[in-house]
Amino acid sequence: MRKINEIFYSLQGEGHHTGFPSVFVRFSGCNLSCPFCDTDHTPGIFMTDDDIIRAVNLYTAGWIVLTGGEPCLHIDNDFVRMLKRTTGKRVAVETNGTLPVPADIDWVTVSPKCGIEGIEPLPVVADRADEIKVVDTGQDLEQYFALPCRGEKTLMYLQPCFVADEKQRQANRLRTVSRVLSDPRWTLSVQLHRFLGIP
Repeated sequence: MRKINEIFYSLQGEGHHTGFPSVFVRFSGCNLSCPFCDTDHTPGIFMTDDDIIRAVNLYTAGWIVLTGGEPCLHIDNDFVRMLKRTTGKRVAVETNGTLPVPADIDWVTVSPKCGIEGIEPLPVVADRADEIKVVDTGQDLEQYFALPCRGEKTLMYLQPCFVADEKQRQANRLRTVSRVLSDPRWTLSVQLHRFLGIP
């Protein structure tokens, strides 16, 4: 049994696969408490693996995105292999990188929270990232180029921090755009789903 917050079908709104139709499996619970987290990932229901497969197979998307919360609290290699075998879909994970990532994941997005004020400094232990997606809160960015999960082909995305206040939100966007323009090792990531008004 795995505690699931929600399973839904939408477009990927962030990072390298922005715009890809995807089935999102959001797990409940996280090992971090980020002050800017925009997801209430604590509620949920316990589902069997068969229940999860049936829910995922309602949709024709080619990607399953395991997210949270922190999905690596709940998943392992056997679960990932079963998902791929029974759905025919590729599996991506969005993780903070503080827990090991199953080897059979097709795409690993590490969104590290190290070096951000107000967040417990847990080390990144993930040994692989296809993309590193950083929420820009004004922190030092150089640290992310030394993460153990970063490889030669790892894509680096910088994303404005979403806040409720419109004036601060605009300031955050402008700061992130300026930082990307001044350091082209980064690519801008925006939360497309917010602009489109979709989940």
